[in-house]
Amino acid sequence: MTPGLQLVVLAKAPAPGRVKTRLSPPYQPQEAARLAAASLADVLDAVRAAPAARRVLVLDGDPGLVDARGLDLLPQGTGTLDVRLAAAFAAVSGAPAFLVGMDTPQLTPRHLADAGDALSGRDACLGLAVDGGWWGLGLRRPDPGLLLGVPCSLPTTGRAQLHRLVTAGLSIARLPLLRDVDVADDAVQVARFAPTTRFARLHAELSRSSGSRGAVPEAAAL
Repeated sequence: MTPGLQLVVLAKAPAPGRVKTRLSPPYQPQEAARLAAASLADVLDAVRAAPAARRVLVLDGDPGLVDARGLDLLPQGTGTLDVRLAAAFAAVSGAPAFLVGMDTPQLTPRHLADAGDALSGRDACLGLAVDGGWWGLGLRRPDPGLLLGVPCSLPTTGRAQLHRLVTAGLSIARLPLLRDVDVADDAVQVARFAPTTRFARLHAELSRSSGSRGAVPEAAAL
């Protein structure tokens, strides 16, 4: 593990109508919020179980909706996503940091430990997502300027962030490709890939209660 490593989660409190809105339809806003809560709980479990000097939750919304035990709770900044990501890194700028979101319930302590190990020999590490974004970014020397102005929530976001790191002259370790849960098909595939997670159990419950909606196909991939 990189000495002094901070694991940082950027998240929204799982309030209906404020999170996972692209899951509706087929899910009702309350169901989408429950799936978001389960996903965040799985991510926080992985963070608690991974080696780190500090664990931080940077939250937008009501802290009462989240179990933040074992994590330092910080308020999320305002503005566009690049601005909020930059602010999160600014808040932990005193030591190496690896930041993830709340959309990868399949995240494991091993993923996080590998990211921490990568930062012991590289300036940065980056995990790209199937949709073209990224699921995790680590910086040995957190610099908010490496995030500001990078277009977010686009199919080119991951490549743009990688280009920003490269042009800054940083040495970069690439992490495994993961799928974010953004739309219903993502939920199906991630639930099948990680069947023991809270997210997968809730997904199965919701699928049973609604017939074929969200049923997991035999050949789903990560």
